Amino acid sequence: MSVTTKEFFGRENDRLMKQIPLIQHAIEHADRIAIRSESQQHTYADIVLRSETLAGVLLSGSDDLDEARVVYLVPAGVDYVATQWGIWRAGGVAVPLSLSAIEKELEYAITDSQAAIIVTTTELSSKFAAFRDANSLRLVMVDELDKSAVKTTLPEVELSRRAMMLYTSGTTSKPKGVVTTHTCVQAQIEALVEAWQWHPDDRIPLFLPLHHIHGIINVMSCALWCGAEVEAFVRFDRDTILQRVVENAYSVFMAVPTIYVKLIEAIECLPDLQRQPIVNGFAQMRLMVSGSAALPASVHDTWTALTGQKLLERYGMTEIGMALSNSYNGERRPGAVGRPLPGVEVRLQSEDDVTITEENTAGEIQVRGPNVFLEYWNRQETMDGSFQDGWFRTGDIAVLEGGYYRIMGRSSVDIIKSGGYKLSALEIEATLLDHPAIVECAVVGIADNTWGESVAAAVVLRNNQTLQLDSLRLWAKEKMSPYKIPHRLLTVEQLPRNSMGKVTKPDVSKLFLQVVSGAEVS
Repeated sequence: MSVTTKEFFGRENDRLMKQIPLIQHAIEHADRIAIRSESQQHTYADIVLRSETLAGVLLSGSDDLDEARVVYLVPAGVDYVATQWGIWRAGGVAVPLSLSAIEKELEYAITDSQAAIIVTTTELSSKFAAFRDANSLRLVMVDELDKSAVKTTLPEVELSRRAMMLYTSGTTSKPKGVVTTHTCVQAQIEALVEAWQWHPDDRIPLFLPLHHIHGIINVMSCALWCGAEVEAFVRFDRDTILQRVVENAYSVFMAVPTIYVKLIEAIECLPDLQRQPIVNGFAQMRLMVSGSAALPASVHDTWTALTGQKLLERYGMTEIGMALSNSYNGERRPGAVGRPLPGVEVRLQSEDDVTITEENTAGEIQVRGPNVFLEYWNRQETMDGSFQDGWFRTGDIAVLEGGYYRIMGRSSVDIIKSGGYKLSALEIEATLLDHPAIVECAVVGIADNTWGESVAAAVVLRNNQTLQLDSLRLWAKEKMSPYKIPHRLLTVEQLPRNSMGKVTKPDVSKLFLQVVSGAEVS
């Protein structure tokens, strides 16, 4: 299909071209393929029309949703994008929900956000049945829209208005609604488009959860901003994705560390005749990114040796989008997250509220710029303690090494205070992953009368491997300072993780507290 903007939308809607930038970009790429899934493909024009229909349904005769929160539970694909854009075009705030969330979690998000409208699919609608009936919520099925039924004039949406509310993972407290404006969303996208050199010919798979900044902004929104093509998966389908890699279907690839570990294990098990086409497929991509959790240096090195690709690591969070990134064209240092992205200001602040200028001195990462969120929904007391002189306090500790930031961990869960030292759990984890018997690990600090906190390691072992604390400590003496060596060891079948694959450290700590006699070696 090849149409001009005026032919497609008509003069009546010309003013929409001055509105939400992501929609405007889609209009400009009307005849390009935007979303591919299974055997279907959809153009940008198709998504814009679907979003216009949904916006009319949501408005239901009103002029503007006036920032009403609209929660939605929709799988990755054309309906997901149309839903997000439709909510925006009706003047609402988009609140995406996790496909893996249980009923209690869905209820919490709906209640906390004070939403009155739910958008979902026929298949998923049963998840809301009991709660919806008890609370008189309006339910809209995005897969049952009649494209000819609703004709309406859409509101003008100022970019300063609230656009999206993403819920934090809630690993240490109840999930918080992080509210961003359209200006904020635009700033987050533009910084990555410039830094990672997105262009219309890019093709990327999307298998990351779409209630999280990584999938929504880094993958989906950056691609659609540029007229690129997204291949959507409801979940990570290793075999299908590897086959598509063999077919050279992608130019950009973004995943979390656990997925790279799974890919390495799968590829290394294959005979050479099957392995080489996959390796060649990854090797031809222009960009591969790892994020959402720390990437062990051993995984970075193994992936490079296997595919020739140096993974680009970056740093961000729900409240700020992405703030730091290794260079697209320059050096990509394993274990480092690079320098500030375009338009983003970053500083390290000491516990004494002094800005750190020297290298190799740990401090809290603080961020300022148009990428920073507007507010925590209905949590003013949390907001009051989250900023310092206009800088957002991330709670993450880092050091500068040769101009590159290296994350040491969360101030609350990844910094272990033991024997007068401040230890980085992430640094210890990276070293332990070099042990031939360890495939995954998580290090936490456990209260100790002698040390204040003792270093404790929960590990997942390779098949048929065993490991005792004494032998681990002996091995570690050649790898790290004595005060960093674990005092406790626990072997587990799998580490506790949230929906994004991040290890939940509070749950790891509970494993040590709940462990039965004889299961822990100490």
